[in-house]
This record gives sequence, structure tokens and C-alpha cells, in this order.
Amino acid sequence: MRVVVKFGGTSLGNGERVTRAADSIAAAIDAGHEVAVVASAMGNTTDELLDDIAYDAADEDRAEIVSMGERTSVRMLRGALEARGIDAEFFEPGVDDWPIITDEYGEVDIDETQKRSSALAGRLEHVVPVITGFLAEDHQGNVTTLGRGGSDTTAVMLGKYMDADEVVIVTDVEGVMTGDPRVVEGARNVGEITVDELRSLSFRGAEVVAPSALSYKNADLGVRVVHYQHDDLLTGGTSIEGEFQNLIDLQEDRLACVTVAGRAIRNSPGILSDLAGALGDEGINIDANSSGMDSITFYVKAADAEDAEALLHEEVVEGDALSSVTVEDDIAVVRVTGSDLPNQPGVVKRTIDPISDAHIHLYDVITSATSVSVFVPWEDREQTLELVQNTF
Repeated sequence: MRVVVKFGGTSLGNGERVTRAADSIAAAIDAGHEVAVVASAMGNTTDELLDDIAYDAADEDRAEIVSMGERTSVRMLRGALEARGIDAEFFEPGVDDWPIITDEYGEVDIDETQKRSSALAGRLEHVVPVITGFLAEDHQGNVTTLGRGGSDTTAVMLGKYMDADEVVIVTDVEGVMTGDPRVVEGARNVGEITVDELRSLSFRGAEVVAPSALSYKNADLGVRVVHYQHDDLLTGGTSIEGEFQNLIDLQEDRLACVTVAGRAIRNSPGILSDLAGALGDEGINIDANSSGMDSITFYVKAADAEDAEALLHEEVVEGDALSSVTVEDDIAVVRVTGSDLPNQPGVVKRTIDPISDAHIHLYDVITSATSVSVFVPWEDREQTLELVQNTF
């Protein structure tokens, strides 16, 4: 099996942990696997270097300075592997076979990076490459970077372009947890999670795998997260499944929106739960929902609209927080889903501008970490789909 292993800063935080990392790599090699290694800066080196730049440094100088953390790590880890009789070689920007190249815009040059990564993969039978994470090099030989969480990006990108079977992210957590163990009791490891679920969590604060890295994962590439104390690189942790689907989709079902209004909504804890629970108890699926200062809207299948209205009306008359419920029929939804949407400034504006220019009424625009959903009149659904497709 071909494996790319990325060691985070904490997992290389001191000499003992570097030794532990080298032992785990050696065990995987002894088991007959081909291994490429990506190393982050030891501990908090990168943040400390950035904090120490107390002057207006040019981008090129800043990149060179912060690269020193990763450059140190690969030398430490390469030395530890050589001490175990493993033929290892460190790779950093500037060496002839450096794999990750960026263009004049600072974006990854996919064709060149893929070609160089493939060439490096051809050497895995004879050498363990230890590669600086986070860093890249432009066509002029200048050091560039891959941004926040760039070591994760390095690992998954190389896993894809080196045709690896699996990428293992070694970090200071047991994997993806059901909650933050520092905050909630009983948090446990999630054995499996989809790439879409993790991407959404990552963009909302979960610091497990950088969102930018997940865009390089395909269905054939396994990605796992393990704790640095686990030692066995090939088992345990959390397996990240699947790949992102970049889609522009017109939902076939005709929808209706059921809106409940009430001035006390904003000061009524649990009101959303009560309303959604009333629908759920009767088997009515909520396709989407949105809320304002004094209203909550549920999108349901048109066939369920009357039942939903009756159920929510009961909630209105039984309490003091709500004043009225109303239904709008014949609504369509067009969804744009993509792994790179959060990295595209103005993506919501790009989605709705052509719809607005065509004078199509927008009932709602609902966004998540990786999708934009627009709700329009049913009769305008085909035109809306065409407009959005032309935009993307």
C-alpha cells in the first residue's frame, strides 16, 4: 500500500515525539508499505515566527522566514529515519525535485504539480521522501505558501497526485469527535464521517483537517485522522469517506413555504425546536428553513403543505409567542454545491445577480459552508437553473 503521512506541529513538538513519529514510519515500511512523509513546523514555530516579524516584510521575505519551521522539521525527521537504517531524503522549495508549484496568481499549477508528484512517487520503492508541508515554489523559484492549514493541503494533494491509497493525518486529537472534549462530557471518536460533513464542520470551527485539503480528496483516496500517541499509522482514528460533488441541481419536488410570524419569536428559547418537532412528529420532512427577527419559514413538499399549516396553527393558538401562520405554494429550489465555494468571494452575489436581473422573484437564499440554495416560483425554475448554470 502507498501511504502519505502528515505529521502536525504537535506530533513533532519535541525530540521524543520526532522519535515516536520515526518509529511509526519505520513500522509501516517494515510491513511492506511505501511511505511519503509531510512535516509541519515543530510545535508553534510558524506562529512564533510570524509574531516576530514586527516590520512591513515583503511577501517573498515573509514566506522565506516562516518556511524555516518546516525546513527544520524535515531535517529532524530525516535524521531520525536515517538513524533507523531507512534511506530518507528531505524535500524543500529550491531542490531539483520539489513537487508543488504555484503560478503567477499564487494558485497551484495542477499540471506541473501532478507531473512532479508522479515522478516523486516513482522513487518510493527506494527512498522515503520527507516533504515540507505548507510550502510551495513558483516558476521563478520563489518560496510561496498554501495558506492556513497548508500542511494538510500538501498531504492530501500529494496523496491524490502520487496515486496513494491513503493519507494519514497525525495530530493531537483522537480523530473527529462527537463534540469538543474540552467542553462536553462523553465526547467520543467518530469512526467514519463523510467529506461533506467534515467540510461543513471545518468551516464552522472544527480544527481537524483544513477545509482546503478536503477539496483534493477523491473517492479512491482514503483519508484518516489519528492521534500521534496511537503509533500504528495504518489503523484507528477516523476515516473520512467519499468526495465532494460539485453540482447545480434543480430539485424535482414542488415545494411550499409555511411561515409562522410572531413578535416574541426572538425572545422565545426553544420555539424553533417546538415548531420543527411538531412537523417531525407527524412525519413531515423539512427540506430547509430560514428565520428572521419575527418569523420562521419551513420549506416542505407541496403535498404536505396543508397538514403542515394545520399543525403549526395549533402551535400558534396554544401559545403566546406566535401570531399567525401562512402558506405559499408552487416553489422551486436550485442548489449550487461545491467544495470550493467558501473560497470564492462574492459567490452568493454571483448566484443571485442574474436571477434578479431577470426579474425573477426570490423567496429565499439559504447558504451553508458548501452550498447556496435559491427558492423561486415554480414557473421560473427552468430559467433560474439555466441562469445559474451559465454563471458557474
